[in-house]
Amino acid sequence: MQAAAVPATSLDPRVCDQARLTRDARFDGLFYVAVTSTGIYCRPVCPAPSPRVKNIRYYDSAAAAAAAGFRPCLRCRPEAAPGSPLHRAKSELVAGALRLIEQGALDDGSLPELAARVGVGERHLRRVFAEELGASPLDVAATRRLLFAKQLLTETAMPIARIAEASGYASLRRFNAAFVATYGKPPRDFRRGRAAADAGADELVLRLPYRAPYDFDHLLGFYGRRTIPGVEAVDDRSYRRSVVVAGVPGWFDVAALPGDDALALRVHHPSSSAVGTIVARVKRMFDVDADPRALELALRGSALLKPLVRRWPGQRLPGAWDGFELAVRAVLGQQVSVAAARTFAARVAATYGTPYADGEAHGVGVLFPTPERLVDAPLEQQGIIRARASTIRGIARAVLDGRLAFRAEQPLAAFERDLVALPGIGAWTAHYIAMRALAQPDAFPAADLILRRAAGQGRTLSTRELERLGENWRPWRAYAVMLLWRSS
Repeated sequence: MQAAAVPATSLDPRVCDQARLTRDARFDGLFYVAVTSTGIYCRPVCPAPSPRVKNIRYYDSAAAAAAAGFRPCLRCRPEAAPGSPLHRAKSELVAGALRLIEQGALDDGSLPELAARVGVGERHLRRVFAEELGASPLDVAATRRLLFAKQLLTETAMPIARIAEASGYASLRRFNAAFVATYGKPPRDFRRGRAAADAGADELVLRLPYRAPYDFDHLLGFYGRRTIPGVEAVDDRSYRRSVVVAGVPGWFDVAALPGDDALALRVHHPSSSAVGTIVARVKRMFDVDADPRALELALRGSALLKPLVRRWPGQRLPGAWDGFELAVRAVLGQQVSVAAARTFAARVAATYGTPYADGEAHGVGVLFPTPERLVDAPLEQQGIIRARASTIRGIARAVLDGRLAFRAEQPLAAFERDLVALPGIGAWTAHYIAMRALAQPDAFPAADLILRRAAGQGRTLSTRELERLGENWRPWRAYAVMLLWRSS
């Protein structure tokens, strides 16, 4: 077949053709197929009959297809596709802005405010979005809201008014108008024959799709070895923890869905507006939007990493729920074993954390202490050496003073600069925190002794030698770190 005309995707149109014709699930969410004769855009795995080639257009994202005037398919449901990996963006600027949009920055904020947060002007931000994504920031935000609302409508029994709030619409009127404009019918029509949940219910279950392979068992094992009793609970099938969103406590649970390339996220929180934030942060924490095919292609060129990629397909980057919490845990783990760091973290949580009664029955009855609780805490009483106790208090003070923030949109270099400016924080700690708290795919704690031994294959590399070797693994060095740690 001839390649589709006027492609609007960075992927080779011939690859898109083959993926569409074979309904290759590896490409699900990586591009979308728009059909000019119907005005609809679909996932490449859509079961509908294949349209004529002359009527096909390819787009990198659902937002780009929507911006071009196409509406989402009701059969393959683009909202059910794995997310487009943020690190497919060509620049840190766009990746950072996408993270903010995913967190709802344009639901209650303006485009100039978003541009200011990523450090550029509004016009420049519009231009780079158009060049890299084929859609404006407002297009991306509108598509995210619409597809998330559609997912809540079809996968949960949450009342429509709460769905409008949870998906970021300023009013029920705007929510209804968006659905009528896109689908030609109001949201309630998607609910016919289904009973809505009790308006007071504060628990829902959502499907988080991923691209196979996905090594969920390894993630559970990683989190399980580091579990803080009371704050987290891990068993052989799920991860659970207490959280605070907008000052209100809740908890969530993540488990694999048998027979499906997806995780089941169970959210227990009284605020509808918190749902979108929780979903976005859990997706980042469990790295569900990663593209394992792209990672494999990038890393298998290394003689060191090729056997590890084959041995452990589906490697994901274990993130963290809260940046401050992860920073505290990283400092507690300096030059001690994982088990010792876990013991210290458990003492800190038990002593300075806040009880959470609603989570007790689920094993998560403690909220990890905030910077306010630790800024003057006598941590030495918990057996923590003076230098590390002082470093933790310094981190808490820097957060409260505004000198340090764990914003996922900030560039790696800027985050490292702010962290190492604090006493007791070196490059290793800064990159480890960035790798997990910010989900930075290129973070690289090259000073790590175990990492240098694993990469040396019989000898211990110097930090500089490992940094030179790691240049070949960019921009996925953090995934290389995880594979090398596993090999040790």
